[in-house]
Amino acid sequence: MKFLAIVAAVALSAGAALADPVEGVWQTQVDDGSFAYVKMAPCGGPKVCGVIARTFNDAGEYQSPNIGKQLVIDMVPQGSGKYEGKVWQPSKDRIFMGKMTLNGDRLQLAGCVAGGLICKKQTWARVQ
Repeated sequence: MKFLAIVAAVALSAGAALADPVEGVWQTQVDDGSFAYVKMAPCGGPKVCGVIARTFNDAGEYQSPNIGKQLVIDMVPQGSGKYEGKVWQPSKDRIFMGKMTLNGDRLQLAGCVAGGLICKKQTWARVQ
């Protein structure tokens, strides 16, 4: 019985060690007077996706129609804290080529056009 407990503990700790460092909840920058909490999680293979979990404005938390929608799409780790995939911009309802760079508890996210030559960037802060 002790052997099974040890195997289970090792398996659980190995799973935690394999978690992508970008996983968790991130607060976006204020844009158009509001911001969101985005939950980043695995979404197939090495890919990471982010879903809008909560939204806030000057009055506090509110129920945006964008809650539950995917903002960060199929980001693939490139090494050294860099990711490439797609991002959705709710205000324009458009999907752009996306890049992310993780630096501690900060995540720089960019939506780009023209093959990545022109990008709009935000820096997000880790909530959890």
